[in-house]
Amino acid sequence: MNYRDRPDAIAALVQDDRVHRDLYLSEELFALEQERLFARTWLYAGHASQVPNSGDFWSLELAGRPVMMVRQADGAVRVFYNRCAHKGSRLVTDESGNTGKFFRCPYHAWTYKLDGAPLAIPLKSGYEGTRLKECESGQGLTELKHTAVYRDFVFVRLSDEGPGFEEFFGEVVGAIDNMVDRSPEGRLAVGGGVLRNIIHCNWKMYLENINDTVHPMSTHESATQAADALWQGRAPDAPKPMAMEQILPFGSGYDFFDKMGGRVFANGHSVLGVNFSIHSNYAQLPDYEQAMRDAHGAERAVEILQRSPQNSVFFPSLSVKGSPQAIRVIRPLAANLTLIEAWSFRAAGAPDLLFERAMNYNRLVFSPMSVVAHDDVHLFESMQQGLRADGNEWVSLHRDFDPSELQQSTITTNGTNELLMRNQFRAWARYMAAAA
Repeated sequence: MNYRDRPDAIAALVQDDRVHRDLYLSEELFALEQERLFARTWLYAGHASQVPNSGDFWSLELAGRPVMMVRQADGAVRVFYNRCAHKGSRLVTDESGNTGKFFRCPYHAWTYKLDGAPLAIPLKSGYEGTRLKECESGQGLTELKHTAVYRDFVFVRLSDEGPGFEEFFGEVVGAIDNMVDRSPEGRLAVGGGVLRNIIHCNWKMYLENINDTVHPMSTHESATQAADALWQGRAPDAPKPMAMEQILPFGSGYDFFDKMGGRVFANGHSVLGVNFSIHSNYAQLPDYEQAMRDAHGAERAVEILQRSPQNSVFFPSLSVKGSPQAIRVIRPLAANLTLIEAWSFRAAGAPDLLFERAMNYNRLVFSPMSVVAHDDVHLFESMQQGLRADGNEWVSLHRDFDPSELQQSTITTNGTNELLMRNQFRAWARYMAAAA
């Protein structure tokens, strides 16, 4: 199938209550995603705390393009393509570091200021009378013009085409506010490194699973049964070790997950757990709660601390947990290959226990060797293989479908409704079927 010149064929892959398997299997569609979806939407690049000092950089790939986030001398954070303007060599090959007051290409020693402006080149006289100054190679580094820093979370849009930051994310940015404001000082910092997991599946499988509340009872049955067996016989009000506090709610049952509720927004974003979640009953910390009231006022402190959504999806690349302070970043590598990053945050002015919860949760649930993640990974990779089977080319998203949802952009619903997944695919179709 030639999808590039067939927007009608792409749109037909996403029906009201199901999607075609090509969304997961087609390398052609993946290539188009790099151009039409990932380039035209806002992708999470990193956190400002990863580049605290002037000259600090953080390098990564976004939609197949090498980029680097750089702290400027004036304190601003800017994002550039990680490419020398001369021959194209990457300026930095380390993931992070400090470049000093300028970047120096390791190939021919062309140098650039932190703001990307050209600084010096060897054998400068050899370029006199040439067109170097007038062409792109003479202009210095290419900056990603569409960069937004929201409460130290850095997002970029690669293409000149696409919605603005506020237009694209809308109300879902409140999930970032909820996480940052858990710091009495209103500041977060990345801590504890990152857990990375490369999974042999399409990125959309992982993203939709973030909103899937029906699978824990079957997929993670062995983990929750083991935890139940260890905790059996304890008093209901007995203090739980952190691992028990975090793993036992996975077996809470369909009714619990249904009643937690969910909300969808335009452009594929969502919040799962608008009423409560598996994170709602962590042990109380009176001194911390008083510090929050002092910092934010009693009403706002209650609003922050009582609201612990399960997952907030910033389509298409980020999932945020307010409590514990943790995020997952989805980095698609190929139609059948996805990199998942799990990051923990330290909340300034908050007790170390909050950071320990984030670290422990990421290790317990998202580490490649965890008792939870290996269940999911096995099934994601099984689904990727199973979809090649003949006979049925469609993936069902029928649960709780209501035709009226097609006319609304923001909807609050029950927690097991597959609307949260349908909402992602409808956003996918809008961007993918748009003219190139």
